Amino acid sequence: MRTLIIGFLVFASWSTFSTYIYVCKIRGLCSEPISLQINAVNSENKTVNDSLTKVVVKEKPAVPKNHVIHFAFDKSKFNINGQTGKYVDSLNEYLEQTAEAMLIITGHTDAIGTNEYNQALGLRRAQSVKQYFENEGITPKRMIVESKGEMQPVDNNSTREGRANNRRTVITIKK
Repeated sequence: MRTLIIGFLVFASWSTFSTYIYVCKIRGLCSEPISLQINAVNSENKTVNDSLTKVVVKEKPAVPKNHVIHFAFDKSKFNINGQTGKYVDSLNEYLEQTAEAMLIITGHTDAIGTNEYNQALGLRRAQSVKQYFENEGITPKRMIVESKGEMQPVDNNSTREGRANNRRTVITIKK
C-alpha cells in the first residue's frame, strides 16, 4: 500500500511539473502578475486617463511573403541588398509575435552538374542564408534548411537567363 501511495505522489508531482514546463516555458502562456499604480487623481477623487477601461489590441504583423535570393553560378555566397534587409526586419517582427511560425529555407540550383553536386550546392546555399538570418537575430531552432537541387526549376535551363532564375534560395513561412 505504501508503494502505491508513493508512486501516486511521484506521478502527480511529475505530471504537475511537466504540465508547467509545457504550458509556461515552451508555449509561453503563463503571464507574470502586473502591478498597476495610478497617481493622477482629480479633485473629485476620480482617476484620470483610466487605462483599465481602454481596450488594448496588439495588432499582429502581416505574414511576410515568400522571399527569393538569387546566386551566381556555382556559388553559395550572396550579396545582401536593401530588399533582403527589409525582409529580415519584417520577418523578425513577425516571428517575435508568432511563436508557432517556422522558416523553411530551400536551396535550388540550375541543371548544370550532377544531381549529387547540385543537391549539395543547394544545401550550401540554404545554409548560407540560414547563417545570415542567425546573424540578424533569428533563432536557429525556428529554421528548417533543405535542398531541392535541380529538381524544381522555375525557368527553362536551356537559356542563360533561365538558369540564373533557377539558382536561388526560397524562404517560406510555415505556421
